[in-house]
Amino acid sequence: MPGLDSWLKFSTDNLASRRHGYSSFYMLSLMADQRNGNAAKPPLNGNTTKAAVTYTINLDNFQKRLKEFYSHWEQHKSNLWGASDALVVVTPPASDDLRYLKSSALNIWLLGYEFPETIMVFMKKDIHFLCTQRKASLLETLKKRAKEAIGADVSIHVKPKNDDGAILIDKILSAIHASSDKNGHDNPVVGYIAKELPEGKLLESWTEKLKTSDFQLFDTTNAFSKLFAVKEAIEITNVKKAAFLTASVMKHFVVPKLEKVIDEEKKVSHSSLMNDTEKAILNPAKVKVKLKAENIDICYPPIFQSGGDFDLKPTASSNDENLCYDPKSVIICAIGSRYNSYCSNLVRTFLIDANATQTKAYEVLLKAHDAAISALKPGNVVSVVYQAAAAVVERDAPEFASHLTKSAGTGIGLEFRESSFSLNARNEQILKAGMVFNVSLGFQNLHAETNNPMTEKYSLLIADTVIINEKAAEVVTSISSKAVKDVAYSFNEDDDEEEHLEVKREVNGVEAFSSKATLRSDNQEMSKEELRRQHQAELARQKNEETARRLAGGGSTAGEGRASVRSSSELIAYKNVNDIPPSRELMIQIDQKNEVILLPIYGSMVPFHIATVKSVTSQQDSNRTGYIRIIFNVPGTPFSPQDANSVKFQGSIYLKEVSFRSKNPRHISEVVQLIKSLRRQVTSRESEKAERATLVTQEKLQLSGSRFKPTRLSDLWIRPVFGGRGRKLTGSLEAHVNGFRYSTSRPDERVDVMFGNIKHAFFQPAEKEMITLLHFHLHNHIMVGNKKTKDVQFYVEVMDVVQTLGGGRRSAYDPDEIEEEQRERERKNRINMEFQNFVNRVNDLWGQPQLRGLDLEFDQPLRELGFPGVPYKSSAFIVPTSSCLVELIETPFLVVTLSEIEIVNLERVGLGQKNLDMAIVFKDFKRDVLRIDSIPSTSLDGIKEWLDTTDLKYYESRLNLNWRMILKTITDDPEKFIEDGGWEFLNLEASDSDSENSEESDQGYEPSDAQSESESEDEDEDSASLVESDEDEEEDSEEESEEEKGKTWEELEREASHADREKGDESDSEEERKRRKMKAFGRSRAPDKKVSRGIPPSKRPKLR
Repeated sequence: MPGLDSWLKFSTDNLASRRHGYSSFYMLSLMADQRNGNAAKPPLNGNTTKAAVTYTINLDNFQKRLKEFYSHWEQHKSNLWGASDALVVVTPPASDDLRYLKSSALNIWLLGYEFPETIMVFMKKDIHFLCTQRKASLLETLKKRAKEAIGADVSIHVKPKNDDGAILIDKILSAIHASSDKNGHDNPVVGYIAKELPEGKLLESWTEKLKTSDFQLFDTTNAFSKLFAVKEAIEITNVKKAAFLTASVMKHFVVPKLEKVIDEEKKVSHSSLMNDTEKAILNPAKVKVKLKAENIDICYPPIFQSGGDFDLKPTASSNDENLCYDPKSVIICAIGSRYNSYCSNLVRTFLIDANATQTKAYEVLLKAHDAAISALKPGNVVSVVYQAAAAVVERDAPEFASHLTKSAGTGIGLEFRESSFSLNARNEQILKAGMVFNVSLGFQNLHAETNNPMTEKYSLLIADTVIINEKAAEVVTSISSKAVKDVAYSFNEDDDEEEHLEVKREVNGVEAFSSKATLRSDNQEMSKEELRRQHQAELARQKNEETARRLAGGGSTAGEGRASVRSSSELIAYKNVNDIPPSRELMIQIDQKNEVILLPIYGSMVPFHIATVKSVTSQQDSNRTGYIRIIFNVPGTPFSPQDANSVKFQGSIYLKEVSFRSKNPRHISEVVQLIKSLRRQVTSRESEKAERATLVTQEKLQLSGSRFKPTRLSDLWIRPVFGGRGRKLTGSLEAHVNGFRYSTSRPDERVDVMFGNIKHAFFQPAEKEMITLLHFHLHNHIMVGNKKTKDVQFYVEVMDVVQTLGGGRRSAYDPDEIEEEQRERERKNRINMEFQNFVNRVNDLWGQPQLRGLDLEFDQPLRELGFPGVPYKSSAFIVPTSSCLVELIETPFLVVTLSEIEIVNLERVGLGQKNLDMAIVFKDFKRDVLRIDSIPSTSLDGIKEWLDTTDLKYYESRLNLNWRMILKTITDDPEKFIEDGGWEFLNLEASDSDSENSEESDQGYEPSDAQSESESEDEDEDSASLVESDEDEEEDSEEESEEEKGKTWEELEREASHADREKGDESDSEEERKRRKMKAFGRSRAPDKKVSRGIPPSKRPKLR
């Protein structure tokens, strides 16, 4: 492979095809837009061609890491660096072989690129580079930054073409002598990487001269390992992305591929599986991972092993033998990928029709592996990790102890194996936060009781990429499950075949064909259900203990109180009589400035503040005489807010309403409209003021400086929308130092979302939806325009709604139709990619040390786990994420934090039911139970599996429960609730087995239709915005409400009782309504019975 001089001559296509060499990955990374800040692309010289690639070194990164390098050297000079006066790093020529070198790792870490066939010498006050002209021009930019960072001068020695560089080498060696003489050392100590052998004439000449000189040589391999061990935030992000890709390939490509091969009984070689998997890694779009392919490479060719031939060393390879999936066989799959040069690793073992010994061996290995990961804590000694794993094996299965691997893995990063941090029993290094490990543990050369030589010998291996955080270790490859239920497959072909043959012969006496083997037998399904039942029983025990501790500690927190109502003593129309404007005529007047209406009463103009007006209506009789009726807020009437002065001045007389007659209907109409308009403005202002008074004070947004351009996403819509009558505008979202800012071209349309106020962040690309969105669920409310909200969403419509004029159907083969669909697909993909890039950059920002404590990362809904339901008024598709249950398309939005859930009750579950309901009970018992209605029964198994995997305790019931009554009973007497078994009164199986318990548990049961109706009305009140965006709708609704407000108490009471009867008719069961009809009409026989289908009540709002 040519050096950097020749790299610039390669085209993009040529580079993309060269991916097997260690250096070739860096060539690919040079061409990419380096999001880790390692590279930009100004021209290297003035002669760049179309096919040429240009590079620059990230000088800020170089300065920071050079300073860190020298600081580490100075701090550990005597022990790690061997009191070296100079450090030599010699990078060999590029190679097609896949290899990991300390010299290459230092190049990437310090400079961003690998510089093949280059000599670097670091001294206290000097840095020397020996390289070709092209590389020298790139390194020239380092001189100023090196001086600023450590006060060192950079000397660049350019090797002429076809020259062995002997003269320049002598010059550098003389410089080392001179630097040593200044420090008073006769024989300079030179640190070098001893394990890397010289390649090429230049490096061989250098090594020969170095060893024949009078220098004392010291191997600094371990020192460089220590330098690279603790990763920065950007390095951690690169590892996470590599790990996510690796786990996604295993979960979405390797496992389905193996299942298909085994299910269809295909003959596929290990090497063929290796090639297919390698292609999947290099093309991340195959597994729906949105990372740039040019930044990705393999860590090693994927390894597939089966058929008794196993090698657990990292140097293993896939042979050309066919995959073995006979009974009692074992398949080991190992894959690793790199992102921006940073490695990740994942190994999974799959068991085919395993016997009891094999299953036990895997379960013990899994426990030992988890114990090793748990021991990865800052401050622990490395040896503790292996000892923790070995202790589990010695305790649970001592017969396997001699087969345990001698190491539990190694450090991982720029190198696949950081050997200085091997997780063995003798390593006394100290673990630190920011270190990354490949935790790999296995049993080798185990024996199975079988007559098949292909399955007689087997080995087991599990490996994950793990990051040490401040508190605990984080497994970044966890999306690929290693649980027994997910890696053990049933393949009892013989038993199934015999059973099928017997059944066939009994039925018709005809010889039956052998059934095709399946991966999941009925027994396996039963065991899976049994495992879930056992897990739920354990969760029930834990949940009851947790609830008991919480209730004993003071119970749940109280809900939020309502804002106080403005007192009538605060309403001052005019401070004195002289301020009242003079009037020539005794007619109703509106003082907009002072927010007062002036009414002529007994010959005088009497002022009333607009806030005292409850409603105003007008009407006209046949004689064209207009009437205006004004109703005031009076203490003591129904639905009026409580006023402190009503208690203070109990003997006062209040004006309830007043009516006027006029011969000028037009004037009456104008007055009504003015009063309504003024009242609306004042109500809106006061409501907004009351809402703002309850807001938590946010920190001030720190804008990015001129040197750092903020990450930006343009042409976004926002929900909730800003108020006002004007045309809605799109805006831009920018990520600054401590928060986001969304703004449009209007100066008053601006929203700041602080990072510290974000509870959950979601990114949902458009798949089957019409929009791509970013959604932020906040800790505390903020104001968007004049609306108080905890959810802010920014979105783009990926498709335009187009209606064909004429209504004619267009052919599927219409060229215009095809072109239009292609444009829509391209637009959707482009928008999704823009959002993905923005999300990646923000995740990198959140990974910086000053923001790491916020623990923020964009979560993406898992659509394949979603289910339809009705959380509020309309049907929606509800989707789980890793930490929430969300619905982000329809408003109002649904965001439920899983950690805040106490239990989930699945209601109306039974035979013959097409739909079921989900009741989510929160740990805060003062909080209303969230109901999701009309979930198809076909989604039940998926929901139960999801709840179980997220460690949420769920129950099932045949009826809906009256949760308000249940929660009130619990909070009134928590001790009795605990004594009675806690939540176990919901256990359907227990209640069926004991009739007495069944009777007790049914006491709290009621059909919840009436309750859900009241809950939905409460939700409507809580979620209503302060000012409606559509003025016409607001006027209509206000007129209707004012008509009601003008009615007497007796009229309202009659209407309420009538509405209750209507609601009862809706909420009662079919038989209740029939019984009521029989009683009302005095019929002597009951009508024909019909089967109730359990259809939930309609959630559409009633029109009054």
